Formats: sequence, C-alpha cells, structure tokens
Amino acid sequence: MTKTAPKGRPKAKTPYKRYFEAEKDTKAAKDDGRLEYVKLKSKNQQNFTGDFIKMQDRTKKPRPPKAPIVEEPKNQKKHPIPEEILQKYSRGEQVQPKGVKTRHFKEQQTRREIYLEYATEQAARTELLHQETAGQLEADQGETTAEYRQSQIADNVDLQSSAKHFSLNMEFGPYQMRYTKNGRHLLLGGRRGHVAAFDWVTKRLHCEFNAMESVEDVQWLHVPTMYAVAQKSWVYMYDKKGTELHCIKRLNRVNRLDFLPYHFLLAAGNSAGYASWLDVSIGELVGNFNTGLGDIRLMRHNPRNGVLCIGGGRGVVSMWSPKVREPLAKLLCHSTAMTALTVDPKGQHLVTAGLDRAVKVWDIRMLVNDKPLTHFQLRLAANELDVSQRGMLALSQGTYLETYADLLSGGGSGDGTRLPYIRQRCDAFVHGLRFCPYEDVLGVATAKGFQSLLVPGAGEPNFDALEDNPYETSKQRREHEVHALLEKIPPELITLDPHEITGVDAPTLQEKIDAKRRLFHVKAPRINMKSRHKMKGRGGTAKAARNKQIVKDGKRREFIAEVREAKKSLIKQHAVKEEGAKGKTKAPRSVLDRFKPKPPKKQKT
Repeated sequence: MTKTAPKGRPKAKTPYKRYFEAEKDTKAAKDDGRLEYVKLKSKNQQNFTGDFIKMQDRTKKPRPPKAPIVEEPKNQKKHPIPEEILQKYSRGEQVQPKGVKTRHFKEQQTRREIYLEYATEQAARTELLHQETAGQLEADQGETTAEYRQSQIADNVDLQSSAKHFSLNMEFGPYQMRYTKNGRHLLLGGRRGHVAAFDWVTKRLHCEFNAMESVEDVQWLHVPTMYAVAQKSWVYMYDKKGTELHCIKRLNRVNRLDFLPYHFLLAAGNSAGYASWLDVSIGELVGNFNTGLGDIRLMRHNPRNGVLCIGGGRGVVSMWSPKVREPLAKLLCHSTAMTALTVDPKGQHLVTAGLDRAVKVWDIRMLVNDKPLTHFQLRLAANELDVSQRGMLALSQGTYLETYADLLSGGGSGDGTRLPYIRQRCDAFVHGLRFCPYEDVLGVATAKGFQSLLVPGAGEPNFDALEDNPYETSKQRREHEVHALLEKIPPELITLDPHEITGVDAPTLQEKIDAKRRLFHVKAPRINMKSRHKMKGRGGTAKAARNKQIVKDGKRREFIAEVREAKKSLIKQHAVKEEGAKGKTKAPRSVLDRFKPKPPKKQKT
C-alpha cells in the first residue's frame, strides 16, 4: 500500500535539481546549452598538474582463480603394487569377525580391517614419492673402492656433501662422541674435561666449556637441548648453552652412558659393575643393581626391544632389563675377552669382537642358534664397531679403519676376495666411531680430535619427519617432545620379545577361567559338631542349635578368606611368570587341590 498525504497538509513541491545532482552527460548538456557537470576536487588536488599514482589496497587481496576441475576417467585402473612392498607395510594378519558375538562389534571390526587395508595400500604407494636413492661407490674394471681416498671422494661430490668432510684438531683427548637421533647435532667429550656441542652441518657452536675434571662419556637426551656427561665422580646434565641443570650423585663412577628414546631412560654402567636406569621424565631410578660383571666398558641397547647388552671379560654378552635382577639371556660369543660390541639400528643383529681377532655377527632374534651368521678374522683385534642404517659395518684397529658394504657378507684382512668398501688411516688412535643417521657420514673420535669421513650409501636417504626431522623448528621440537611423553613406554614392558605383550597366553588364561568356574561350585567343609551334654536347666535345644550355627558361620568365613587368598596367589603367580622370575609363589594346597584340574588316570596295561 502507498501512503496518501493528509487532507489538511499541502503537497510538497519537487525540489529543483542542485548543481552536483545535474546530469553527468556533458555532451548532451553542451548541445542543449545547459551547464556542464564539473567533478569537484579536493583542495590539494585543484592546482596540481602532475600524474596521480594509485596505491594498491593491501588489505583486500584478489582471490586466486579456481583451478579447473579435471574429471578422472571412470574406467581408469590403478597400477598393481608388488606383493613384497605390501608385505613391508602390512600390519599383520586380519582378525576374523567370526568369534565376535554382537553384530555391532562385528561390523566395527570389519570396518577397521578395511581401514587398515587401505592404509597399507597408501603407505606402499608412497614409495614412489621417495626421490632420494641410496647409492654406493662403483669402481672401474681393475680397481677397488678401498683404493679411493677421502680427498678424492670429496673432490668428486657436490659442494654440500664435500663440506661434510672435515677434521678438528684438539688438545684435550682422547675423545668420545655422539650424534643426535635425527643426525643434526654433534656432542664431543674429551678425557681431560673438554665438552663441546654444535651443529656439525652449519658448524654453529652451541656451547664449549671445560668441566675441570675427567670426562668418561657423553650422551644426548630426548631433545637436542639437553645432554648428560659422565664425569669423574657423578653424572651431570647440561642444557644447550652449557648451563648445569642436574647433578645425579646416585650415578657415580660411570664409564658408559646410553639413552633409550622411547622409554626416556638414561642407562649407565659404572666401574663397580652396577647397571642403572634413570627415568629423565620423572627423575627417578627405575633400576639399579649389581650385574656381577665387574668394570662395565662395553654397553649398547637394542633399539628393537630396549634390552641392554653388556659385554664382559669372559666373552659373554648378557642382556638386562631394569625390572629383572637376573640377565634375560646370555650368549657366549668369544673364548677370549671382548673388545667391542654393537647392535644394528633395526635390532636384528649383534656384532661382537674379541681378543681372538675375530668379528662375529649374531641373530639376536633367534638366540637358540649357537653359531654366528658371519665370522671373519682380522690382523688385529677390533677396538670399535658400529653399523649404519643401510647395514654397513665400520671397525677400527688402532689407527686403521675399515668399512664393509654389507654386514652379513663379512670380509676381513684374512680373506683377499672380500676387500673392505673403504679404508682410512687416522692420525691418532681411534677411541670412538658412529655413523651419522640420515647422512653418508662416519664420525671418528681419536686421541687428537675428531674426523668426519664420507661413506657414500651409509645413511638412509628418506626420513620420516614425524619420527626424526633433521630440519625441525623449535615449535616442531616442542610438539614432538609432548607427543613422545604421551607415548612413553613404561620400563616394565622391556622384554626380549616385544610382541609377547600383544599376545594372549592361552593355556594360562584357560587355567584361570577354569579355576574361577570351579570356585563357584566349591562347598564349605561339612562340620560335624557334637554339643556337650549339660545338666537339666543349663542348656536347651534352641541354645545348642544357635551355638552350632555360630561355629558353622565362623568356619565358613575362614574358608571364604582362604579361597580369596588362593585367588590372589594365582594372580600373583601369573604375574611372576610374565616377569620371567625363577621363584614362583604357591597357593595353599588344601584349597587349590579343590579347584585345580585333576591329572588323567593311568590306564592299566
């Protein structure tokens, strides 16, 4: 509806057009003889005779053009994936939903298996994105790679790789060295107190100081901003700038340090034969006992299961867990004293060396086999060993260093057909060597300093940024630390077989179920109570029945308490079996004999 004007009020006249409301068509105004429309300008622009420059408005960014939608052909087939690659990323056998009772959980399990199958397929297809390939030196006809020197290798690689070959001459040796888990930072510790931490790729120094006492060993912790130093009396912890954070006096006279990154445990072995595990997340010792092996000088942890491998003077390697005071396993490796040992990064092989000038490779997944996988002789006893991510073996004999391309193929100075991959003579006695993760670099700590050698094909070329990122920022490092703390593995789960935790002990479980079922059918022992005959007036039928019921109730309560204790002893016995202890707690025979399965009767012949 349109509003009408009131009757008493006159209609408003249409106002005349003002000057600034005039028509903007100047050509039509000129033809009719009317005034032209003039655009008004500001005062600072009225007398300006130059060109105006229009500034772009940075607040409003133009939207990028939409990418054209490319429709995939419907009948396009994906390339088949090789079976060995699928097996590499497989999560194990499928769980059959046949034994699941309810329909809801059966559909849930089927859906989960579909997701796992899709994840396996996608992980196998991502191998196409791995741009880097691991390559090794290939010699021409009539030559061997052992003849190539480090100067020749550095001259024939790119500038970035040639910068990774360097040497440091220092006066406070002999030195011990460690790389971080992502291979970016290097920590050096000299016997005369010199400690230095730096980014060895960019050569940027983090800190350098002298502890003013002897340094036995050094070790990085879970982040590259903290490290531990085993000094003359105790173990000290420092930050990235060299500031002392802690002094752990319970770890005294320590010779060797190692760190378990997934358990947050700092393992230490001292000169009195004590093995200790310190949880750096809570600051408590989770294990500290005497191994009875004497001075501990050879110690490495198995990355696969977290077990600590300690070598002794009798040629025996013993494997230890922080919650068990007895060794989980013992392996006689040499008939003489051991000089070096190491475990490969995958936790599959153990490499040992002894005074008998032998180097042996053992399969620590199958400890039943008494024979090594590989056995080769050297001219001198090897004093240091290490295995790279790609399976290369490096060993040192005094000032002489050798690298073998394959761990299992072996070699040695005694066999002329299997020559080493790379040979190098150092300027001083070698006291420590480690392969750098994700780099083709071998770090060598000597009595006079440190050397970084190029070993093509030693490191893994493709890294997982969610696991180890050499280029991580400070924010990514903090996020990784929080996630690692949330996923920390408790020390009770350190066993020889890590898959034992995920399995079910079927016989023991069936015994527990049968015992619980029999407990429901166990009857209280029958009580034959004969009341004493009393004189007339002293007793009665009601009073005698009441006394009899009181005795029965008391005996029944005692029997229930005894059954409960038997159940607790069964649970405790099952826990002791899982821990691998030798002593087993036994429940009272009088109760257990009632609900334990009876042995089958022997048939008469």
